[in-house]
Amino acid sequence: MSKQYYTGVILAFISAVGFGLLPVFALYAYQGGANVTTLLFLRFLLAAICFWVLLLINKKIELKLTQTILCLSAVMGGIFYMLQSSFYFASVQYIPASLAVLIFCAYPVFVALLSSIFYKESLTGKIIISILISITGLTMVLGGDSSGFNAGGVMLAGCAAMVYSCYIVLGKRVLTQLPVIAASTLVTTFASFSLLIIGVAQGSLNFNMQPMAWMALAGMVGFSTVLAVFSFFKGISLIGPTKASILSMVEPLTTIGFSALLFNEQLSWLQLAGGIAVLAGSLLVVATEKPGAGEAGVSPNQGS
Repeated sequence: MSKQYYTGVILAFISAVGFGLLPVFALYAYQGGANVTTLLFLRFLLAAICFWVLLLINKKIELKLTQTILCLSAVMGGIFYMLQSSFYFASVQYIPASLAVLIFCAYPVFVALLSSIFYKESLTGKIIISILISITGLTMVLGGDSSGFNAGGVMLAGCAAMVYSCYIVLGKRVLTQLPVIAASTLVTTFASFSLLIIGVAQGSLNFNMQPMAWMALAGMVGFSTVLAVFSFFKGISLIGPTKASILSMVEPLTTIGFSALLFNEQLSWLQLAGGIAVLAGSLLVVATEKPGAGEAGVSPNQGS
């Protein structure tokens, strides 16, 4: 396997850790007086500013914006991100959060199916087995709590997973036409614009937050957005959306691990066994054959 492939794997794991820390940063931000809409708006706004600065100072990147690129980026950032968040947060009003997270984490299955349809990626035996192992492990980690079953809540969580899978698969198409930093810049810009409209319409934007919230926001923007989004997009460009999304299934382990460390939450033996299963499923992805050029879908030179 090439150095490029292992680099993509590492970037996918870095992205998973960054996104896994989002709930931890969010908890501290909420304690500092932040609300969901304000926090998400500032997260994407500040991340977009960071990406624009990186884009402008990098003279090697030539940003060519076409109507198609703008439309695809607007759909990814302004619609898919917004819908995914809305569906997920609505689902936890009807079903336990553990069940909602478990359903949402099935998105790699949708990514694999969509990639096989639109990009002709083959569903190898190892990919299918890794999906089954990872989902089984997540069931153990999250406790597989099916109490409080509600069909509407389950449907909303499933919709969140499907929308996110569309976001990932569409992201691959965008990356065939834009460098990673440029794609990250446009997506976060459109996401912040969409959240601004929602916040203004709802009157829910409140910037009167305590220092704790601003510090948590800084960590969220720097590590859990700028680094995580860039790493994930770069990972997709190197190893393809299916493998990148399956490797990202270690994200819940990051959340659980840091919650145990910072908030003294104890992990059961069942959760530990499930964590090992998730890692085993992810490592099986790494052990698969080297992806061909058709799978990655992006030129190796089309990076940062």
